[in-house]
Amino acid sequence: MGVRDRLHLWASAVWTYVRRAPGTFVWLAVLLFTTIVARHLSPGELQFVLGNRSTNLHHLREDPVRVLVSSAFWLAGGPWIGYALLYNIFHVPAERWLGTLRWVAVCVLAHVGATYLSEGALHWAIEHGDAPASATFTLDVGVSYALAGIVAALTYRIATPWRYVYAAGVVVFFLVPVLTNQTFTDVGHLSAALIGFACWPLTRSREGVWNPMTALRARTRPSRTTG
Repeated sequence: MGVRDRLHLWASAVWTYVRRAPGTFVWLAVLLFTTIVARHLSPGELQFVLGNRSTNLHHLREDPVRVLVSSAFWLAGGPWIGYALLYNIFHVPAERWLGTLRWVAVCVLAHVGATYLSEGALHWAIEHGDAPASATFTLDVGVSYALAGIVAALTYRIATPWRYVYAAGVVVFFLVPVLTNQTFTDVGHLSAALIGFACWPLTRSREGVWNPMTALRARTRPSRTTG
């Protein structure tokens, strides 16, 4: 097989992989674009751009739809490649399993629901003197709430009893920061995970439950040879 044929097979395999989760890769492409734009902005310009798209209390009162949409296409921190890895671990299998429309529904519910719950907690803290009034303009952009919701929703993709082990791990992962740090973003991540668990009605008709033990046996089973 020549180099051209190998490149063609490789490109075909990559395209097949990408087109099975189109929403995930379109989202990643937009995030890559906005990340490149962000790197060419000065710190002051970047602060202005992100602040204008922040789902803080001020913007949720003034222009909620705009900031809820735009905030999901900018990264508040961390390299794009790290998010690309997480998207391939969680979003890709979720979109393939749920289908694009149901996957989008889980992402939107987690992103919007967790935003309002976390900002509601922040508003309560401001009203009771536990946070300064300036927190009304706190920067809050990013994709982590949608990711947390998908991570939790994937619980129903796993066969029992491993499903319960995975679910317990998700709860511990998102609950510990709330108990130790008690920031509004920690509340948001836990809220998003709980919303993901609550999306069970969107998952119950989906087939293809994954059993990790079956996958492990398939990998460790010795290959048969013919004499």
